[in-house]
Amino acid sequence: MTKTKALLDLAVISPDWPAPANVRAMQTTRQGGVSLPPYSSFNLAMHVQDAPAAVQENRQCLRSVLPSEPVWLNQVHGTTVLDASQVCGVLDADATFTTMSNVVCVSMTADCLPVLLCDKAGTVVAAVHAGWRGLCDGVVEAAVAKMPVAPSELLAWLGPAIGPNAFEVGDDVRAQFIQRDAQAALAFKPHADKWLANLYVLAQQRLNTLGIKHLYGAGISQDFCSYTDAQRFFSYRREPVTGRMASLIWLEA
Repeated sequence: MTKTKALLDLAVISPDWPAPANVRAMQTTRQGGVSLPPYSSFNLAMHVQDAPAAVQENRQCLRSVLPSEPVWLNQVHGTTVLDASQVCGVLDADATFTTMSNVVCVSMTADCLPVLLCDKAGTVVAAVHAGWRGLCDGVVEAAVAKMPVAPSELLAWLGPAIGPNAFEVGDDVRAQFIQRDAQAALAFKPHADKWLANLYVLAQQRLNTLGIKHLYGAGISQDFCSYTDAQRFFSYRREPVTGRMASLIWLEA
């Protein structure tokens, strides 16, 4: 095992879900890289003013255990979904999918919710960046609609995101969710003159409505609060100048 791979093995989380054997996925943490504070240390984002050479070294470390360069996106909190096998350059989008082997879909986050999707037969995968705006506007639904299988055949893994006891929002955010889906009210708890929002529940509601019942990861079987776990995760809400983690998924040849 190379030194790079040994370091990376210490830095990533392997999703605990019953995905087919040819579906590979990993979640990076903030550990194991070369970036200096406040990006310490495994920052993978080029847009946060970290030293480009450090980001490149971190990405090279990641690339050493992947079948190809991840299809990096310029995430804009929207609902655009791209076929990762057709992407050329860094495009504006918040989700990718693929039916091709060795094409790596990726979502970068630091409080927003990453959602990884695959089908039971191992023919298609997707990575979704679901911040509250994108989640509210339907980025999960848009990604599922692009996948050429019935939603009931999909599995979903929810990665590290700001947890339900840390994500404080105003009346406007709550109202936007409830306007689109009345059951969203169950995901908000009053907190002083604001609300605590549960991104995990909001995502689960959307996934269940689509017919996706096999859900794993954050808020279900694992505690992945990016805000409170400063040792493992970046959090923009906790530290506005910070790095980004990656949630990656691909089909192995």
